[in-house]
Amino acid sequence: MPELPDYGHRSLAEVLPALLAALGAPEPAPALTIGPARAAALLLIDGLGTELLRAHAADAPFLAGLADAGPLTVGFPSSTVISLASLGTGLPPGAHGMLGTSFRVGSEVLDALRWTAGSDDMRDRQPPEEVQPARTVFERAEAMGIDVTVVSKREFRGSGLTRATLRGGAFRGTHALGDLAAEVVTATAAPGRRLVYGYHADLDAMGHVYGPGSLPWRVQLGQVDRLVEAIASRLPADSVLAVTGDHGMITMDRVFDADTDADLREGVLLLGGDPRARHVHAAAGAAADVLATWLGVLGDAAWVVPGEQAIAEGWFGPLAPEFATRIGDVVVAARDDAGVIRSAAEPFISRMVGQHGSLSTAEQLVPLLLARPA
Repeated sequence: MPELPDYGHRSLAEVLPALLAALGAPEPAPALTIGPARAAALLLIDGLGTELLRAHAADAPFLAGLADAGPLTVGFPSSTVISLASLGTGLPPGAHGMLGTSFRVGSEVLDALRWTAGSDDMRDRQPPEEVQPARTVFERAEAMGIDVTVVSKREFRGSGLTRATLRGGAFRGTHALGDLAAEVVTATAAPGRRLVYGYHADLDAMGHVYGPGSLPWRVQLGQVDRLVEAIASRLPADSVLAVTGDHGMITMDRVFDADTDADLREGVLLLGGDPRARHVHAAAGAAADVLATWLGVLGDAAWVVPGEQAIAEGWFGPLAPEFATRIGDVVVAARDDAGVIRSAAEPFISRMVGQHGSLSTAEQLVPLLLARPA
């Protein structure tokens, strides 16, 4: 059975509202409870899944020793774009509209990681603030007089994804682990009420390239463990540090290629998503045939359902009507070690060993680790 996200109760969307409540913000009571603090820091480790952390706890003794208020579910699809939007807005995917690594906007498929359609930069034609119009938690926090700092890779400053999901606050660009830790500590230790967000990408990269649980991945997990310890040991006593992930990861060994399989192309107008989660938009009148074909080709390698069924079963959470066309006529969630690649249109991601995006517990569950300085 698929691990359906627990929206509104134990999902990534509840994390930043809980931290705002810990800072004394006058918002509705969140589903998660984090004790009071003057300053709160959230460190997002890309690719840190609960099952992977538990399996490799010996490589991350500091993380393994922290109190875990999770596991949380990340949402569907279980990929960075969706998770950052849920985290940043406090909303489930159906409400913020960031519904895939790539997803339909109008007549085009937007690659939300790069904010491109084909080779075209879409930041002017599809402004991020319009594609994802909800106020972010950071914008709400600033309006309440809470100082907000976003600490991430310097190349992400002003990117489409940053503007869509993490807008608000002061951006601090980083080069390596040292200044990531230093910027988080400095911002958290400054006077007044503070909300600080930090992002680390390299664990996810090691998982994609070498596979989750591989030696390079485990060595990187050890680096993450020391990063978190370095931050936690330097924070002021009236602060709290929360650490979570945006998804877990599996090793993909069985592939179907939508760019070379004529059956998977038949009747398909647009194809979005990523190898573990696909939005299949059918040509006019072809939806039933496309569903039957994808069911026949993929068999037990995926959950293949009409878009209406995925919506009704709560895969995306409550859906805002204006985002309905972003969901495929057919929605595909890969099972076990399978995936639907696009060797021509997505050559880079198609070659990756580690993947995520679907509804397995390995991909859905992430920790919520809490540290309070002595």
